[in-house]
Amino acid sequence: MCFKSKFISYPFYWNDAPVDLSFIFENEKPAGRHGFLKVKGGKFVFEDGIEARFWGTNFNSGLNFPPFEFSEKVAKRLAKIGINIVRLHQMDAEWATPNIFEFSKGRRKGNTLDLDPQSMRRLDYLIYCLKQEGIYIYLDLLTYRKFKTGDGVENASKLADAAKPYNNYSKKLIELQKKFCYDLWNHINLHTGLAYKDEPVIALVEIVNESDMFRFRKDISVEPYRAELIDMYVNWLTKRNIELSGRERKKIDFSSDDENMMEFLREIQEEYYREMIEFMRGIGVKIPITGTNWAVNASNRRAQLVTDFTDGHAYWYEWKWGEYAKIFNNTSIVSKANNTLLVGELSFCRVLDKPFIVSEWDDPWPNEWRAESPIFMAAVGSFQEWGGIIIHTYSYSPNIELRVVGKAFSSNTIGGVPYREGVFATWNDPAKIGLFYHAALLFRRKDADPAKEVVGVEVDDMKLVPSDITNLGLITERHKAGIYFKGATESICDKRIHWNEKIVEENEGKVVSDTGQLQRSWDKRIGIIDSKRTKAVYGFLGEVGKILLDGLEMKVSNPFAVIAVSSLTNDAIENSNNLLLTAIGKAQNTGMEFKFEGDYAELINIGQLPVQVEVIEAEIGIKTNIPNLKIWAVNSEGFYIGDISSNYGEGTLKFKIGESFCSIYYLIQAE
Repeated sequence: MCFKSKFISYPFYWNDAPVDLSFIFENEKPAGRHGFLKVKGGKFVFEDGIEARFWGTNFNSGLNFPPFEFSEKVAKRLAKIGINIVRLHQMDAEWATPNIFEFSKGRRKGNTLDLDPQSMRRLDYLIYCLKQEGIYIYLDLLTYRKFKTGDGVENASKLADAAKPYNNYSKKLIELQKKFCYDLWNHINLHTGLAYKDEPVIALVEIVNESDMFRFRKDISVEPYRAELIDMYVNWLTKRNIELSGRERKKIDFSSDDENMMEFLREIQEEYYREMIEFMRGIGVKIPITGTNWAVNASNRRAQLVTDFTDGHAYWYEWKWGEYAKIFNNTSIVSKANNTLLVGELSFCRVLDKPFIVSEWDDPWPNEWRAESPIFMAAVGSFQEWGGIIIHTYSYSPNIELRVVGKAFSSNTIGGVPYREGVFATWNDPAKIGLFYHAALLFRRKDADPAKEVVGVEVDDMKLVPSDITNLGLITERHKAGIYFKGATESICDKRIHWNEKIVEENEGKVVSDTGQLQRSWDKRIGIIDSKRTKAVYGFLGEVGKILLDGLEMKVSNPFAVIAVSSLTNDAIENSNNLLLTAIGKAQNTGMEFKFEGDYAELINIGQLPVQVEVIEAEIGIKTNIPNLKIWAVNSEGFYIGDISSNYGEGTLKFKIGESFCSIYYLIQAE
């Protein structure tokens, strides 16, 4: 008989969360109490020696400058769901209101030379409020800035956002970046009394977002910037006793994979980072600094070695552009053998002798199976000992209130781009931020043990792209993994392999971590996390019958579901008197309609409020030494809505969810 799903209304509110986990991390308040963040070997540590782990979200464009009341409430909400870092992203986007150069639209501002005082007042207060709640800041410096003629920039109208890739080498553009740095780092936050450079709540900084000398090199045509780069290349060749004729000079092709060209472009990028880092250190910036944050190719990743840490971006999606990203890839992570697109791409960005952070990741709406992604990412990140994982994004604007999922704005695009319409907004998505409680505990509390064996993947071809290393995702799920460049990185490993060697064969049907705590079977289409304080199963659970973990058993009726149990004490689940159980499958707007074709789906109707969640129906047994546990269902306002009947015998608490008092969240606490 075919299972028929039922849905209930479960709206998420901008100013609160149904369950509050902030008490678990109470000793981390205020942020900065451990001193400035530093780098020690391959990890982030604070000045007092405490290791740092960051689970977070991005604030995009206008959300970085919210009203004071919003800052106060959103900071508390983030702390309740376990977030301890916010990346301030796209602050310099001209299309945003406010942005760091201009608070409101209307008056023409023909330059980007000054920070808007009203925008800075709001940014200061946001940082202050986040600090009080134990939430750190990852600061972007150059993201979408549109350089202007009024900045003294030639052909400014022909330059793309952030002047990519010219920002990496143009003397004029670098000087403008330095001025922005100087103004921002020396700005004094009136609420903390500290200049940004002296504020330990600001933990990390990147020089430029998603810009390098390789991805955009086919389009180096705007003058005088092309001529400037040609002069640099000719001088570089001359130092190597290579002379070009006048005709050869005119035909220079920066998109060439010639060995000299690849090395030149990498060195240009490295010099840019060195210059910016030296400048920031000279004005008193103390925290770790990175260059840029995407994979592109091995040359780009090698260029990051001159920075303090490495950063990566990866997404599980593929859209055919249009209003609301109408046609999208609707595949699940758990069911695909090759995971290169997500964790494989991230390991391509990581070198093992430096700390690593993921400053953007997402499995975006409207993918039906996206609920699997937060705990999968948190478990793999903890297993890999990454320094931080930051989802893209929370929202683009503080004007959120109650919204349908996927539509955070009145228009279909922002800056002409459809994916900013709300596809990435997670603040009200039960399928993603709804699982942040467990994800934060998995990652910040290190519930998933680190890998036992470290595998270094040697990259010896600077043209390599992540998809070339087809086994890297599976290696990442079995061992601690990262790339190394012979002679350039230390990469202290238990095992070294060449990039085209395989460790896990796809015909095995599954991958198991070397700790035994993490499993993913693409044959059965389920994933398992089996640690002492957090246990979870995700995927197509209704297809496999009874599922047995160490101390947790269940039988799920729904075809797809994510069920997670976490101890809310320092004790293992079997000895804890306070547990949180979350159960969720699909989340959608009322009346949403899709049309499916293979791995793709077309969104026919975005739907309307209220947001609906699928009720997960399951029989559950939890091994526990606490005989008097009571199970309360919790609604979206945080109210207890009913006591779930249970029985305790032979050391196991047994109960059913989904029959009565249906919810996402169930608090299991001793009377």
